Amino acid sequence: MTPLQVTIVVVVVVLAILLLSGFRIAQEYQRGVVFRLGRYKGLRGPGLFWIIPLGIERAVIIDIRTRTVSAEQQETITRDSVTVKVNAVLWYRVVDAAKAVIAVADASHAVYQLALTGLRNIIGQHDLDEVLQERDKINGLLRESIAPSTTQWGLDVERFEMKDVELPEAMQQVMAMQAEAIREKRARIIKAEAELEASAKLAAASAQMADNPAALELRRMQMIAEVGAENNSTTVLMIPSDFVTLSKTLSEYLHELAAEKNHSKT
Repeated sequence: MTPLQVTIVVVVVVLAILLLSGFRIAQEYQRGVVFRLGRYKGLRGPGLFWIIPLGIERAVIIDIRTRTVSAEQQETITRDSVTVKVNAVLWYRVVDAAKAVIAVADASHAVYQLALTGLRNIIGQHDLDEVLQERDKINGLLRESIAPSTTQWGLDVERFEMKDVELPEAMQQVMAMQAEAIREKRARIIKAEAELEASAKLAAASAQMADNPAALELRRMQMIAEVGAENNSTTVLMIPSDFVTLSKTLSEYLHELAAEKNHSKT
């Protein structure tokens, strides 16, 4: 080969190497943010794409899948001055790869620190009962508190939720005593309502038996049968119901006689 041919071959090989060095591959869940001489030129991918080599163009590969970040335990004070330790979980994804590279230096670190700050702020604006009982409301406020800032960074916060709320041991004991008192209160109310209902039924039954002596006699016989079934050594003295009726009639007669004497004296 002549020197000219060798030179041509070398040039072709170098050009081929430069051409091949400009190829990039972005997965389906990735996007390439391309800069030309330091200026943003556009997005590439997914799949195979080519950039100008020799540092003229540069591609930054961004993962656009949803990411899960577990926020470290934060110790904060609620609005009613109770110290709690809260764990939370954040789900977010990149919706604008260009902003995620240009608008913020480290998107993952920025959204993580923003989530920690928002968590402390929202917990501090609510009472302990709200934090424990209205988690859906608190979770919504957590997401809304950081969503405007993350939108400027090309990120979308899908969910931001509390995972666990740890209370001081003294507060746990107080809450246990409160729960026990509430349960005892409910039990007493139920028992009182049952006694009230039973007294009303007994009053109705006694009134009905008073109007029907035969029913009273049948009830007495049933009671004797029950006592005999439980303990055969029990001695039962039967008093006819006529004595009860007679004593009632005599009592009414004496009351009427006393009333007539009082009336005659006046």
